[in-house]
Amino acid sequence: MTDVLVAEWLKLRTARSTQWILATVAGFVTLCAVWSFYIARYWDGLSPERQAKLQAAPAEHPLVLTLPLCMAVLGVLAVTSEYATGMIRSSLAAVPRRGVLLLSKAAAVGGVASATGLLSVGVAFALGRLIVGDRAIADFRTPVSDELPWLLSLGLSAVVVALVGLGLGTAVRSTAGAVTGLCVLLFVLPGLAPLLPTPWDERFAAILPSNLAEQIAGDAADPVLGPVPALMILLAYAVIALIAGLIVLMRRDS
Repeated sequence: MTDVLVAEWLKLRTARSTQWILATVAGFVTLCAVWSFYIARYWDGLSPERQAKLQAAPAEHPLVLTLPLCMAVLGVLAVTSEYATGMIRSSLAAVPRRGVLLLSKAAAVGGVASATGLLSVGVAFALGRLIVGDRAIADFRTPVSDELPWLLSLGLSAVVVALVGLGLGTAVRSTAGAVTGLCVLLFVLPGLAPLLPTPWDERFAAILPSNLAEQIAGDAADPVLGPVPALMILLAYAVIALIAGLIVLMRRDS
């Protein structure tokens, strides 16, 4: 198992797609710093009355949507790139136990996603506080202890979406198909939820991955789920996707 983990980590680390994805995340972290700098300079130009009323999105806000998408693509490409090149045949010849192979891929993808998610969110948050300094901007002055659950939930969401991407990519064996499915899950369904009749619109929106992080952290304005149920539903996405991928991997030829 250790050798398989090392091999999957080596494949993921050396893939050009992984490098581009991590570079994209780093670019958005830089955008977070630019956003914080803009807000600080904008605040400096306001009168004291307007400064007291200024509302601005927090420093990590640019990562809320982009980080899960980047990690989703990472998970998808971790398996579909092997199907595209035929490398999956070599992987299965070296590791005939397909469950072990998928579990090793999940461990490698989850490790990279967790490190990337927590590091990027933490750096964006810290840079925002450093750039804004002692300016009394409401969303940049909350105690770190109050923000920690939100930051951790963002990192966890990135890991779960990456594993969903891995499971979906294993099931459909198509980069375009898996990425399209994830975009529907992350962006299209949240836009369609308000079209449902009340109260099903709020209930359906509450169980979508894009809305679970706030409920886990307890930051949602009108939460439908508590932190624990929201956490269980978020983890269920990864479990169901990986089980679906494993079933297809076990039953279909490479």
